[in-house]
Amino acid sequence: MTATTANSTPIYGNVPPRWLFTVTILVGSFLLFMVQPMVARMTLPKLGGAPAVWNSAMLVYQALLLGGYAWAHWLGRFPVQRQLWLHGTLLLFAAFFLPVGLAALTPPSDDNVFLFVPMLLLASVGPILFAVSAQAPLIQRWFATGAPGANPYALYAASNLGSFGGLIAYPLIVEPTLELSSQSWGWTGLYVLLVALTITCGWLVSRAAPAVASAGDAAAAATAPRPAWSRIAMWIALSAVPSGLMLSTTTHLTTDIMAMPLMWAIPLGLYLLSFTIAFADNRSLAGTITLMAPAMLLISGGISLMSQGGGGVAIAASSLVMLFTVAIALHSRLYHLRPEPSQLTLFYLMMSVGGALGGLFCALIAPLLFDWVYEHPLLVIAAALLLPLPPLIPWADWLKLSPDGRRIVNFLLTALAVAIGGWLTQNWTGYFEQGELIAIGALFAIGILSIGWRPTFVAVLIALMIGMGGRTTIETSLSGDRTRSYFGIYTIRERPDLGTRTLAHGTTLHGTQITAAEQSRTATSYYGPNSGVGLAFERASELYGPDASLGVVGLGTGTLACYRRPGQQWMFFEIDPAMVDIAQDNSRFTFLSQCAPDAPILVGDARLKLQDVPRESFDLLAIDAFSSDAIPLHLLTREAFDVYDSAVQPDGIVLVHISNRFIDLEPVLLALTERAGWHARLRHDEPDSADQALSRTGSIWVAMARSEAPLERLAIATENVPNGRGLWRPLDSNREPKLWTDSYASFLPLLMIPGFGD
Repeated sequence: MTATTANSTPIYGNVPPRWLFTVTILVGSFLLFMVQPMVARMTLPKLGGAPAVWNSAMLVYQALLLGGYAWAHWLGRFPVQRQLWLHGTLLLFAAFFLPVGLAALTPPSDDNVFLFVPMLLLASVGPILFAVSAQAPLIQRWFATGAPGANPYALYAASNLGSFGGLIAYPLIVEPTLELSSQSWGWTGLYVLLVALTITCGWLVSRAAPAVASAGDAAAAATAPRPAWSRIAMWIALSAVPSGLMLSTTTHLTTDIMAMPLMWAIPLGLYLLSFTIAFADNRSLAGTITLMAPAMLLISGGISLMSQGGGGVAIAASSLVMLFTVAIALHSRLYHLRPEPSQLTLFYLMMSVGGALGGLFCALIAPLLFDWVYEHPLLVIAAALLLPLPPLIPWADWLKLSPDGRRIVNFLLTALAVAIGGWLTQNWTGYFEQGELIAIGALFAIGILSIGWRPTFVAVLIALMIGMGGRTTIETSLSGDRTRSYFGIYTIRERPDLGTRTLAHGTTLHGTQITAAEQSRTATSYYGPNSGVGLAFERASELYGPDASLGVVGLGTGTLACYRRPGQQWMFFEIDPAMVDIAQDNSRFTFLSQCAPDAPILVGDARLKLQDVPRESFDLLAIDAFSSDAIPLHLLTREAFDVYDSAVQPDGIVLVHISNRFIDLEPVLLALTERAGWHARLRHDEPDSADQALSRTGSIWVAMARSEAPLERLAIATENVPNGRGLWRPLDSNREPKLWTDSYASFLPLLMIPGFGD
């Protein structure tokens, strides 16, 4: 069989089957998205969840990904046969780092892990990530060489389909069913398959197209014009904005709209699927969605400055649809700007640079620059500046306007949009009342008419942002009532009608203080005197003597400090320095300053910090880190429980707060106590009207001890609480225990959502 290139150079041999390249790319991308969460699970117990750990880890991943793409681009200067030898050698060298695991490096004795984490990751999986990252662009280049005239870029759709498969497979299938050792060996088996597929692809290409595989390919690359820098800059921008928008949408949703487990996976999955549509051979679906994207940007982008919280499923869904349609539109424009196949690896390298820039901006830079998710509306505006804007309604053609006439009409529409936006900004109350609805409808209509005229379209979008809650968001920032860290966004809200001040992490309450001076020491929220922790802490001196020692994991606003009595020794553990600053700011919350001003606060991952305290330091140890949607799994594993076991006295009690809107943690504690031979009792506090008047909320606390005696003393000490509200019950032995270990932990079977769990 003879094939012919575009310049009529004959190619001899059989053209390699396209399915083989597709499968190879699928497997490589699948593995790439599997190894990162797997390694994260391995490092979490060893290094903890401090920002320095994950920021440096992200930098390593991005560097290795860019390095892999640069490697694929560098290989393009050689004939395919030499590329095969070089890349095959790299793949075989990386195999010496299998199965996937952590290198035997000793962590630093101090908290300076910023340099240690890169060393650990590079020594553990550096060559593996580097080699696998190069697969997608390199295999596409080989396909272009072996099948001249075919479209290699369509294979990028397969790459992102594989990435999507790895993304959903790990939390839904792999993590809930396999221990880390089994995950590692399974990944190793697929890696062996990937090496075999890669070598087969390279060998077939070198046989099928010897002319192109030798000097022909290099000559084609040499004669092809190098893309202009302006075009390369556009590649980077069109890659950076969707990448950043994916992360900012995730943060916006989980902060102000609908925080729930696995929410992060949905935007990432849609982002990956957008490539599959945008780079597909069939352009009809991508074209249709691109036409819809500007309207969707107006609908959902208009609320991207709203920070009042709530909104539920409808707003969350519209935000996700906006991300998906806009990503497809921008990636479709990127596809239309693709170069000749000889410049394919440069194209993907620049795409990788853009994706990294978008990710680094949102993950590392934005938390330092902004106190809210301002990167989200900024990226929405950037998307409006880059989107293809074919007119949805060709009204100017219908009216047969001249160019000057079009400019005049669009100027008037812009002025009208600014005026309506100004009125809406002054009158927006957070509710969609008649006047607000009319103004929003008018702005949206102007926006639809302005598609095709970018200045007016962007002006309408900004008017919607500022008018629909944007002013309140900005005013909160200017007031200083909001703080941001790498762990999230904390907002302090005054409620004069209730006489309270609250601290919220997105939609999760972290503490409430009554502002009246005479009640400022009153325990509120989850920590009232009838809560499990309140019952135990209030009677600590009765249970363990006047010099009782108490530890608290999770500072919050410092509410628990007001259970302290003279003579007691207290210690707090908090991972987020921003939370410490808030709790110690007397102008905001005064629990600490009034009740425990000298109590030490150890900042860092609690599991690691507890290992540093002397054995048997505490009579009572409260673990309060599981009330939000992001559960730190490593704090509820068998190995973590061994740390708590060491930290408390032989007759001490460990109290675990398991109130959660989405995850039922009782089976985990049941398994832990059964495994360790401990005993446990649960206290489910439902507030009555008097509690609600004091801003107390329902809570679930579990008390655990080595023997029944401490729990029996606690039960006796609290049996006289009015209305029997001091009663504790055993854990439900009819539930199926779910033992978490450092090798296996998954909250998926425990989700309290229809269709999941028991």
